[in-house]
Amino acid sequence: MNKTYSCKPKEVERQWWLIDAQDIILGRLASRVANILRGKHKPSFTPNVDCGDHVVIINAEKVALSGKKLSDKIYYWHTGYPGGIKNRSAKQILNSKFPERIIENAVSRMISRGPLQRDIMKKLHIYCGQDHKHQGQTPKKIDFAAINKKNIKN
Repeated sequence: MNKTYSCKPKEVERQWWLIDAQDIILGRLASRVANILRGKHKPSFTPNVDCGDHVVIINAEKVALSGKKLSDKIYYWHTGYPGGIKNRSAKQILNSKFPERIIENAVSRMISRGPLQRDIMKKLHIYCGQDHKHQGQTPKKIDFAAINKKNIKN
């Protein structure tokens, strides 16, 4: 009789991945990163266990947006006070002090909410520029040109 394998948290083997976000479309990047963080690329994927890998993203300020989204896409939030709705365009966020937040928001909104999401998002490391502090983990580089051409799977 066949049984479904369910991964235990102690059995999870994590890898480190490095992604250069320069000239990559934001939505394609976010969906790929969300799948890696969630662990859906592994055959031992279990929905109720954090079995994903660590992802390091560099050059976050050079991410691309398709069409006129750079000027037309508006991010809204509320301060909690009456009349406290605020907005900012994607271009303003990318030119601000923390341009990595645009990638962080895109990825976090592709992962279902709850305690598991908070654990998953701790494995996402985003940096502006080429430098990052995870050289000791020797992350494997993901080539997005090959992924976008569908030459390789996962």
